[in-house]
Amino acid sequence: MSTLTLVGVVAGLVMAVGLAATNPTMDGYVRFVEARLTAEIDKMDQSAPRADRDLIRTIFRAQGSKLVEGLVRPKTTRSNWGLLSLFETNVLEESVLVLGVAGQFIPLRGVEEATLKVGRLAF
Repeated sequence: MSTLTLVGVVAGLVMAVGLAATNPTMDGYVRFVEARLTAEIDKMDQSAPRADRDLIRTIFRAQGSKLVEGLVRPKTTRSNWGLLSLFETNVLEESVLVLGVAGQFIPLRGVEEATLKVGRLAF
């Protein structure tokens, strides 16, 4: 086996171990969803009365983690493939698919639609 091939194999193994070590967990996914919802609530529809917007922000900041934990975790399935994970959440009749790899979350499908439905429910 040549040195170059050996270096390639070692680099591949190091990369695989790194991906496996940083494969996101369900707890990480729930924190990601909470952060995403917080950001969406902060930029919610400016045409709504300010008092309503402030009330929703206050309630979500106080109870957001419990709300997300109670609604997202039971409706989410995680497909763990060792190096990466797929998270599928069914919420408000929308299927949300998110790829988790290297400690990051990449929305693949349904995130915008679900966010719009949550926003509509808030008002």
